[in-house]
Amino acid sequence: MDARVHTAGQSGRADAEKPLQCAVDIDTSTAPPAEQFDLFRSWYQGVADTELLQERSHSFPAHETVWDLGPLAVMFLNLPGNGYRYRWRHLKNPSVDNWYLSLPLSKGRYTGNWQVVKTTLQSFAEPYECVTENDALLALFLPRDLPFIQSSRIEIREESKSLLADYMLLLHRSLSDLRAVGVSHIATATTNLLAACVSPSHDRVTEAQRVIDAVIVERAAKIIAQRLNDQSLTPDKLCRELGVSRSRLYRMFEPVGGISNYIRHQRLLKTRDILSDSLDGRPISTIAGDWGFMDPSAYSRMFRKEFGITPKEARVEGWGGAQAATLQQISQPDSRVHTLSGLLLRNSFGP
Repeated sequence: MDARVHTAGQSGRADAEKPLQCAVDIDTSTAPPAEQFDLFRSWYQGVADTELLQERSHSFPAHETVWDLGPLAVMFLNLPGNGYRYRWRHLKNPSVDNWYLSLPLSKGRYTGNWQVVKTTLQSFAEPYECVTENDALLALFLPRDLPFIQSSRIEIREESKSLLADYMLLLHRSLSDLRAVGVSHIATATTNLLAACVSPSHDRVTEAQRVIDAVIVERAAKIIAQRLNDQSLTPDKLCRELGVSRSRLYRMFEPVGGISNYIRHQRLLKTRDILSDSLDGRPISTIAGDWGFMDPSAYSRMFRKEFGITPKEARVEGWGGAQAATLQQISQPDSRVHTLSGLLLRNSFGP
């Protein structure tokens, strides 16, 4: 949990449009099994001490990645889990006094589905000790000079912990898709969310919820894009994967008519692109069926309603003018874009 890692970010000359790169990626597998815990212990030299209390075998497999978000840093630590118990203890005179949000994790029912054990906010400058054998740890490191943590006693309100944990899990899943140009915005949004959870007001909690909703929308759009031709992908399945209710998911996608409409629109866009490809001469019904439209007549009606022409006309005429018109319509000012979730949704509708 070395708070110094945020200085090891990308070069200031890096192209802002490039994907954000992981700042730290270290693994105990580089050491012989008997030396792996000592290597793990060295990662936190100067801030905390670790002591191995129980080991299942003579090894300690651990993998740490850290993402640099300017003033903030996000760490994900994969641990060996059950059967490997160790003690974590702050040093009396640490080299840094940063705060860190700590979310110990246990493995969920499905691969990659992490369950938050608890949510705590700690300072390296304050005494703290715990014994753990969790499967992983997600942590957010904060500078000491943030206005809302100018105290040695800061606590997250109980009613805000689940909201904050949901956001952190979604943020971690989204980091590999983040562009460098978006780092400052994410850092600001994350700081504001934490401030709302520590010293909430009605306005702050409302804004915090918008931040979480925006991340969920981005995550949902990514899953849909990856599994667009999966005919078993339904709103209910998506809700289970995202860990949100159907009503909440619909509310977040309400600007585009709900989640079902969004999925249908993306599939129609895909068939439109395929129909414009002169190298693909398959029957229109076959293309439609590949993307979940099993009734050719219903598909044709939906296509015409969405784009103003039939699938056959799309194939014959091409999409030069119609595509430009669609782009112009998307680029028009819209009240929905005044929210972060609206902006993400609009951007997702690009061809």
